[in-house]
Amino acid sequence: MSLTVRLATRLGALALDVAIEAESGETVAVLGPNGSGKTTLLRCLAGLLPIDAGRIELDGEVLDDPDGGVLVTPERRPVAVVFQDYLLFPNMTAVDNVAFGLRARGVAKGDARRAAVEWLDRVGLGDHGHHRPRALSGGQAQRVALARALATEPRLLLLDEPLAALDVGTRGDVRRDLRRHLSTFAGIGVLVTHDPIDAHALADRVVILEAGRVVQAGTLAEVSARPQSRYVADLVGVNLLAGTGVDGAVVTEAGGRVVPAESVVGPAFLMIPPAEVALHHQHPEGSPRNVWAVTVTDVDPSGERVRVRVAGEVPLVAEITPGALDELALRPGDELWASVKATEITSYPA
Repeated sequence: MSLTVRLATRLGALALDVAIEAESGETVAVLGPNGSGKTTLLRCLAGLLPIDAGRIELDGEVLDDPDGGVLVTPERRPVAVVFQDYLLFPNMTAVDNVAFGLRARGVAKGDARRAAVEWLDRVGLGDHGHHRPRALSGGQAQRVALARALATEPRLLLLDEPLAALDVGTRGDVRRDLRRHLSTFAGIGVLVTHDPIDAHALADRVVILEAGRVVQAGTLAEVSARPQSRYVADLVGVNLLAGTGVDGAVVTEAGGRVVPAESVVGPAFLMIPPAEVALHHQHPEGSPRNVWAVTVTDVDPSGERVRVRVAGEVPLVAEITPGALDELALRPGDELWASVKATEITSYPA
């Protein structure tokens, strides 16, 4: 079983132009900032939005091909969707919600209900079949929505931010359950998420969308090792600088000069872990190769670490301890010096 997607479509200001491939038993996570086209892509795969050009093919069956005059309607596609807000029917019990997809595909009422009961047992809700959605917790509603999707035995399972509506305490438990079900799912999964934790836990590969285009794809480890955009760098929690390598240094787009341990020639990216950025009120002593004048723009305490964003010719995020924050007494607007050891900078061609 395989999924081959080559599509282009326009929706308002968004011009989506995407190519994705996936194999049986594989889950692909699609990440990207708001407005990048993630949900639009899912709507195209589900048949809720026709494409303008290209081709969507699932297991040898063409689902959408404008040039060939092919457009398989949503109800005839072997595709199931778990929406962010689950879209359970409020006047139906959990059993009836799960049975609905089967009934819509022509399965007899008795058979559909028996299958629904079985699927509720699989997701741990066998004793909640008579409950309506308003009597379910967020995690339980998510499980009902997943059972409804899987009961139809889809070849393609689409998950649109399936954990976003859950509180932090519930999310971990439901994520583990979802991972267990995806690990035994014989079809192909496409997961839209903003959370790299979800991508790491649930997906085999990630596809990064920005402004309707795929800017990076691979395993999360591959993407994290060499981010190709500021969004990806922020996503994995590192500093990413773009510039041009000349004479052992990289001159950034803002005119800053950075010296990595390994020189690179031509267009290049530099990756700097925030924990390796040191902040000083005075110019550091000695002759460090990477020292820049900066201004504090934001101080964000987060648990045992504090992220300090600084602006200048080399804009950076530094990660320091609360004790260091107290010692430095940092406030937005403070003028500082930032330094980074050359050995802590990873450079690679753009």
